[in-house]
Amino acid sequence: MRVLIVDDSALVRQTLSEILSADPEIEVMATAGDPFIAAERMEEEVPDVITLDIEMPRMDGLAFLQKIMSQHPIPVVICSSLAESGAETALKALEYGAVEIVAKPRVGCAQFLRESSTTICGVVKSAASVRPNKLRAAHVVEPKLTADAILAPATRAMLETTEKVIVVGASTGGTEALRTFLEVLPEDTPGIVIVQHMPEMFTRTFANRLDTLCRISVKEAETNDTVLRGRALIAPGNHHLLLKRSGARYYVEIKDGPLVSRHRPSVDVLFRSAARYAGRNAVGVIMTGMGDDGARGLLEMRENGAITIAQDEATSIVFGMPNEAIKRGAAQEVLPLGSIASAVLARVRAAR
Repeated sequence: MRVLIVDDSALVRQTLSEILSADPEIEVMATAGDPFIAAERMEEEVPDVITLDIEMPRMDGLAFLQKIMSQHPIPVVICSSLAESGAETALKALEYGAVEIVAKPRVGCAQFLRESSTTICGVVKSAASVRPNKLRAAHVVEPKLTADAILAPATRAMLETTEKVIVVGASTGGTEALRTFLEVLPEDTPGIVIVQHMPEMFTRTFANRLDTLCRISVKEAETNDTVLRGRALIAPGNHHLLLKRSGARYYVEIKDGPLVSRHRPSVDVLFRSAARYAGRNAVGVIMTGMGDDGARGLLEMRENGAITIAQDEATSIVFGMPNEAIKRGAAQEVLPLGSIASAVLARVRAAR
């Protein structure tokens, strides 16, 4: 696979070239010190993957990423120190269509890259299999201010334990898939709990951004957060997220622990907890992502009476996770991304 390296640091360009060229499956077709030089290289030959810095002269990496994804989408791996210190910037890159983020330090970058060579080559090779979509226009919604801003509505204790709960797992491509899913849900949607594979520093900013785009509220989960109608809780990076129940109340628990299915947070951990504590009251959705995290857990959910849905291949950036779930017989339905929200709501209404 042919890789174009775009970085204003000659040392980084040289180090990345050495690392990637050492892998027999990767060819560094060119390097560029800024996006204008990169564009000239791309006129001569189109790469399979681009590694892209964010802070660069003449045009920053985000602006270049927008141009790529709005015209001729190519898998892009962001390799930037801003990914370490500027979660907002890194999330913008994911929103614009970047496949993965590699956070490089400002000091000792070359040494870090060499020590991470196996990971970097793996990320680039995985990115080559991604089919990126064209960048779409931003979705705008009215502010969510209601009378609740002054006076909270009256509530009553839930007397039954039949309240539905939706659990969702996603990885590569999931940031935009989740946005598509969540932004069309109405305010009275059953409570949602989400695991999105994402580094620790990004999840709160990601949740805050979704909160501005959706009619439901979205927040980074904290231990003992209650799962409420009209709210989605997103697992904090580097921590597992479990669904629990106390009487009629669903709540979440944040836990440390080993990697599960090579991830922390793990979709399998969330789905297993949903199978155990929610059973037939749960709806499980597995979305785009590499690997097989979530496939076993979704099968456990189905075996415990839950409704289970997988995203289809045509709309998945990477079909790994949904495909593994489908092959195991874990998914009752396989649906395009744009149909999942309405299907979930329909299944919830029918179950009632």
